[in-house]
Amino acid sequence: MEYRIERDSMGEMKVPADRYWAAQTQRSHENFKIGIEVMPREITHAFGILKKAAALANHKVKPERMDDKRVKAICAACDEVIAGKLNDHFPLVVWQTGSGTQSNMNANEVIANRGNEIAGEKLLHPNDDINMSQSSNDTFPTAMHIAAVLGIEDQLFPAMDKLTETFRRLEKENDDVVKSGRTHLQDATPIKFSQEISGWRNMLEKTRKMLEAALPGLKELALGGTAVGTGLNCPKGFAEEVARQVSEITGKQFVTAENKFHALTSKDDLVFAHGALKALAANLMKIANDVRWLASGPRCGLGEIHIPENEPGSSIMPGKVNPTQCEALTMVAVQVIANDVAVGMAASQGNFELNVFMPVCIYNFLQSVRLLSDAIVSFNDNCAVGITANREKMAHNLHNSLMLVTALNPYIGYDNAAKTAKKAFKENISLKEACVALGFLTPERFDEVFHPEQMV
Repeated sequence: MEYRIERDSMGEMKVPADRYWAAQTQRSHENFKIGIEVMPREITHAFGILKKAAALANHKVKPERMDDKRVKAICAACDEVIAGKLNDHFPLVVWQTGSGTQSNMNANEVIANRGNEIAGEKLLHPNDDINMSQSSNDTFPTAMHIAAVLGIEDQLFPAMDKLTETFRRLEKENDDVVKSGRTHLQDATPIKFSQEISGWRNMLEKTRKMLEAALPGLKELALGGTAVGTGLNCPKGFAEEVARQVSEITGKQFVTAENKFHALTSKDDLVFAHGALKALAANLMKIANDVRWLASGPRCGLGEIHIPENEPGSSIMPGKVNPTQCEALTMVAVQVIANDVAVGMAASQGNFELNVFMPVCIYNFLQSVRLLSDAIVSFNDNCAVGITANREKMAHNLHNSLMLVTALNPYIGYDNAAKTAKKAFKENISLKEACVALGFLTPERFDEVFHPEQMV
């Protein structure tokens, strides 16, 4: 491998000749050989957005230093970062300095060197130009918020909406299907299958609203606070202008954080938003478990619904097919619920003017968004869209349920209804036979008042 020599305030470093990063990135690359978790690409791309926005803002408020030639070269390099063309030049792992300083410098160095290449001259300095009016302490939390908003609005919401529409269609298709309800995993009073599905749909709709409630806080940007929140070396109007530029680039409405001391040290907006992600994960766990329980069988389970058969389920049992999409979704739910602990713990480590657990906080947050988005689409496309009701099995279970006796409460009373159910179960006879045998109703009166389909 060929190397070149790069210099920083600590001296010289050998850097791979085919990489745009420089000395500070190389030091981190060598000093933190911990794990394989590279800083999320969503953060890399968010840095491209904020560095472009910062250059444009500096060009407006400090044109004597950020001239036309510089801003043009920076924007061109940033566009490549945003597009993912320079991903290979961002090698740093999550397990680095807790402020994300080294990832900020990674972005500064890559954009400066690529910008110089585009300009055809040594025009840009990583600190003086790319990092102008900024600090790692306000850029990294800004990148966190940008990446979080883009992930939720552009990845997660479309996935949730897709599954919501599938459930809405299934509701319409199954509005005439009455089945046995279940509580405590035991038989309960009847319910329409469409009503059961509506509960699943509303879980998605409710958690979407929770996430929407979290977005305003995530759309506040720390940029402009610089090192400790005072805005040292940040010109007047920069913070507002950079938020405007980020909004222009992303198409989202970002604003500058009202209190930069809070923005640098507190991660409560991410904790709040991830709480909604955890709520979504909990709901998805329930939905996926309902589906695999209802589809259990094919002969010895509930068997009330059919789901798509996507792959063989056993290496030893021929013909076995498993609810694998449900299992994948529930595993994702477990991971997201676990991630919530990491996000909350990381957010609790804000000491004085800075939180220094930011990389692990955003790593877990973005993993949750990514996994939920992918798993919901996979579950929808490979399972939910193909759900069909086994109407015959549902009807059989409905009319075989002892809890239909609840319909008799107004006519024979709770205690007599309980006696009827127990006799029917013990003697393996119908509720009608038991009720008539006990002398509570005549056969004609029983038929007159007993209509399971009307109990929904």
